[in-house]
Amino acid sequence: TKKRPFRIIKIGLNMEREKLYERINQRVLQMVEQGLFEEAQNVYHLRHLNSMNTVGYKEIFAHFDGTCTRDEAIELIQNNSRKYARKQLTWFRKDAEINWFTPDQYDEIITFLNSELNS
Repeated sequence: TKKRPFRIIKIGLNMEREKLYERINQRVLQMVEQGLFEEAQNVYHLRHLNSMNTVGYKEIFAHFDGTCTRDEAIELIQNNSRKYARKQLTWFRKDAEINWFTPDQYDEIITFLNSELNS
């Protein structure tokens, strides 16, 4: 373990899975409304690059290629985003140093941080 001249305080935010999934679904719809398909069209010519193989672009590129409808692409983005969120939570739960809270525990987070910073 590398000795560092600072202390790391790890905080994780988690919420009820149903609520998280609903937020993911709504965020995808918001991104679509704000021009996600148009953005993807601008980088479509770069679709062969590994950096373009991401949740969102790959589903829209499939739509541009004619392998799915626009609505199916949106549903795929939502589904793949939910899968990615599950994988992230699985990964982070392995870290015993993370102190978990829900987003609505604002006061508890501040109290925890103050306690950690003053110790």
